[in-house]
Amino acid sequence: MPVDLQALYPKLIHLMLDTVFVVDRDDQIVFVSDACQALLGYRADELVGTSITQYMHPEDLAATRASIVRVMNGQPHFDFRNRYVRKDGGVVYILWAAFWSDEVGARIGVARNVTALAKAEEELRFLAHHDPLTKLTNRSLFTDRLHTALHTAHRHHGQFALLFLDVNDFKGINDEHGHTMGDRVLCVIARRLEGCVRETDTVARMGGDEFIVLLTEIQSENAVSEKVAQILAVMAEPLGPEFGGMRMPSCSIGVACYPGDGEDADTLLSHADGDMYRIKRRRSEVG
Repeated sequence: MPVDLQALYPKLIHLMLDTVFVVDRDDQIVFVSDACQALLGYRADELVGTSITQYMHPEDLAATRASIVRVMNGQPHFDFRNRYVRKDGGVVYILWAAFWSDEVGARIGVARNVTALAKAEEELRFLAHHDPLTKLTNRSLFTDRLHTALHTAHRHHGQFALLFLDVNDFKGINDEHGHTMGDRVLCVIARRLEGCVRETDTVARMGGDEFIVLLTEIQSENAVSEKVAQILAVMAEPLGPEFGGMRMPSCSIGVACYPGDGEDADTLLSHADGDMYRIKRRRSEVG
C-alpha cells in the first residue's frame, strides 16, 4: 500500500522539535507548528493572525527587519540569530533558516532554540576578558584599555592615572583562615573598588592580591589624591558579620599619572608598581 505523503507532511511538521513559521508579506503569522509553545510559551492559535514583530526583542528589531528585507528580496538566510520575548517575559535566543516562497506568497522560517548555546558563548567571551574569581577586568582587557587611554590622552592632551593596589599581609589571611576565606575577601575588595570609580574607569585584577585602577579624564593630581583617600577609607570599613569578626586587611596604593610619570604603558605601570612598593616598605618600617 503506497504511503500518502501529502497527509503525512502536516503531521511531520508538528513533530519537529524546531518551530516552523509561515509569515505573509505584512508580517502576519499565518501558520506556526506546535513546537512554538515550547519555544515562546504561546499556543499556535494565539500566534496565528498576529504580527511576528511584536514578539521580537526590541534591541534586535532593526537587525531582524534587515534580515526580513533580505529574505523577501529572494536571498535565503540560514544563519540569522536574534532574540524573542516569551509569553512569561523570558528571553529566548533563536537561530533562523528562512526563505521567501513565491508559490505560497509568504516567507517560511524554521526557528531553533539556541539559548543554552548563546549563554555558553557569552560566558566564554566574558571569561576571556575577566578574572573568573572577582569578575573584574583581567590583565589582557586592561592592557587594551590602557593603550586606548594613552591614545586618547595623547590625541586630546588629556590626563589619566593608574592606581596599583596591593593587599597588605594577604598571605596571613590564607594561612590563618584558608584560601576560600581569602577568595571571599578578594571579592569584597573588588566590589568596593568598583563602588569607588565611575563607569568610564576600569578596575582590574592583575593576579593574586594585586589590583589596578585606571582613572580616565582626571582634572588634577589633587583629584587623584582624593580618590586614593576615598579608596583607603572604603577599604578600612569592617567586614560583614559573615566573616566571623575577621579584620579587613589594609592596602597599599601606588600612583602614576600621565603624562607626568610616563608617556607609555610600561613606564606608567613600572612607576605605579614602584610607588606601591615604596609605600609598603615605609609601612613595614613604621610597623
